[in-house]
Amino acid sequence: MLYSIKGSILLLLLANGLQAVSSVAYPFAYEPDPTRFAKQVDAYLVADSINFPKSGGIVCIGSSSMRMWHPRIETDLAGLSLVARGFGGSHYSDVIYFADALILKYAPRALVIYEGDNDAAYGKSVQRIFNDFRYLIQFCRKRLPDLRFYIIGAKPSVARWDIAQEMQAANAMIRDYCQDRLGITYIDVWPALLNDSGMPRAELFIQDGLHLNRAGYNAWSAIIAPIIRQAEAEFESF
Repeated sequence: MLYSIKGSILLLLLANGLQAVSSVAYPFAYEPDPTRFAKQVDAYLVADSINFPKSGGIVCIGSSSMRMWHPRIETDLAGLSLVARGFGGSHYSDVIYFADALILKYAPRALVIYEGDNDAAYGKSVQRIFNDFRYLIQFCRKRLPDLRFYIIGAKPSVARWDIAQEMQAANAMIRDYCQDRLGITYIDVWPALLNDSGMPRAELFIQDGLHLNRAGYNAWSAIIAPIIRQAEAEFESF
């Protein structure tokens, strides 16, 4: 009987797909179409139906750089209760669309976000990237007023060095916004991934020149982990 009930729940989730996962009154166009992540998000919905995370943890969400961090994120952020919800290829607009399904329903105390990389590569303007970032922060804060944010700035890469200027400009706007507000921490990984000549360190990336390898994540984590661990340790009550 238990198996039958659980199986029925999973079938219902899969049948409904992404219907009603978003209640966000987003003022901009959802572009590209966020439902392209149906399979990835459905997998998280199924996982939640089997073992729903405890409330009060730290949701870690973002594009492939976040998703590819997941296999080691529990080690890098040891001692913290994490809900890893990255989905590769995503933009800030996708995180907004899935905010209810992948962030807010967990009632987290903090949110770690990595986005902006794909947004810039898609051709979104610096202002649009910033607007989407700001909307996400304001939307989440409206629902969870005490939520703390850790924003990882878009990283440099060999493959996307041609749009480095745009990415840096968006990072600067986001950084300035964070500096003026309590509970929002900007984390800059840009310098750690550059060589003495100011170029991306090729040895930190896998063959595609875009995603980090093990050494790259060592450098990434060395910047990010101490900031989050130090700030969040006092709130850990699990």
